[in-house]
Amino acid sequence: MDSTPMLEDVGGWLAAFVQPSVLIELGALALCAALAWGAVSVLRRALDQRDPRSILFGERVLDGALFPLVLLGLGYLARTLILTWWPVAAFKVIIPVLTSLVVIRLGAKVLQAAFPRSAWVRPIERSISWLAWLTMVLWVTGLLPRVLDELDRITWKVGASTLSVRTMIEGALTAGAVLLVALWVSAAIEARLLRSATGGELSLRKAISNALRAVLVFVGLIAAMSAAGIDLTALSVLGGAVGVGIGFGLQKLAANYVSGFVILAERSMRIGDNVRLDSFEGRITQINARYTVIRSPAGRESIVPNELLITQRVENLSLSDPRVWMSTTVSVAYESDVDQVAQLLTEAALASPRVLRDPAPSASLSAFGADGLEFTVGFWIADPENGSLGLRSDINRAILKALRAHRIEIPYPQRVMHVQVDGAAPTLAEALAAAPAQASARQGAAGDSAA
Repeated sequence: MDSTPMLEDVGGWLAAFVQPSVLIELGALALCAALAWGAVSVLRRALDQRDPRSILFGERVLDGALFPLVLLGLGYLARTLILTWWPVAAFKVIIPVLTSLVVIRLGAKVLQAAFPRSAWVRPIERSISWLAWLTMVLWVTGLLPRVLDELDRITWKVGASTLSVRTMIEGALTAGAVLLVALWVSAAIEARLLRSATGGELSLRKAISNALRAVLVFVGLIAAMSAAGIDLTALSVLGGAVGVGIGFGLQKLAANYVSGFVILAERSMRIGDNVRLDSFEGRITQINARYTVIRSPAGRESIVPNELLITQRVENLSLSDPRVWMSTTVSVAYESDVDQVAQLLTEAALASPRVLRDPAPSASLSAFGADGLEFTVGFWIADPENGSLGLRSDINRAILKALRAHRIEIPYPQRVMHVQVDGAAPTLAEALAAAPAQASARQGAAGDSAA
């Protein structure tokens, strides 16, 4: 590679950079920045864009991708106008720098919107930044065309196609750009679909957004491979191999993905539903393509494969009605007034604000226990996701307070022991002392009879 023309170009550019006309170019750049700032600010207020996840606007004016885009457009316009009077020097650096800023900011915002909680987004953002700045330096110094020519000479033959390093790099860059556009479009569609959706509608729209993202990414990859010069007919063999792999080795994985789309389409389980699977009960917080996350009131989260939700019995406590019936049991003495106890128990249940008034709670005499009368207090709630232990505790404390205030006895467990002997009745101390000996004698007799 001959470095003499490159040095001459850099020397000429440096000589032009110290001319007084550069001040005019810098002033034009400052004017373009002020105009871009004003235009984006007015547009933010007009559209009421304050969402920090917005790709174009971001949290602040400089945070979104719209400001560098507008500044780049105004920079090109200023460069064109200045070229009508004299050659430019500063804009030879300004335009590449603004282009790199647009690429970096757009790539970062799209990745943050498409994958908001992924740890690998930050390394990819740094890679995009380094690649953009390296390309800018090669562009400014005039090395970029020469580097591309050298890379184009490194070739190898793959089947009927001849590939070069330059072709592979351009194909990778094209694939990255197409994927960014696909993720941008899918993120915008998902944000619009999920903006005001709740419950079953949220689950259905989530399924639609996931399907659209998969389709857009697949189409983007196909277009990128075509742009890179890869023969797509070879993918038919790969598709057959993938199909065989899914049919045998990836059967469970494919079943989970299909089950996830079935759940989202049928809406038999939705985000926010309270379900019980085996012995685990909780609220559905996420329905992904492969698994569903269920969070219990105690804070534990269960990751359940979607196939289990399709093939096993699942109790959905809020499928058609979010109301749930609960109960608590209390015993009172047999001498108590049944009607008065039922009224006190109903009033104690109504003292909790979480208990519904319609249908109203009820107290029933459920059993004649060994120690007293057993009453069951039944009541309905509409927020089972808030837990049941605290509610039962509040109602039991209200019941205890009401029964004590009306002097209604809650009986202790009682057991009566009858001892029958020949002759005079022994005293209690004699009966207790003779009990172990009698038990040993009965065991010995049982052993002799068995022998």
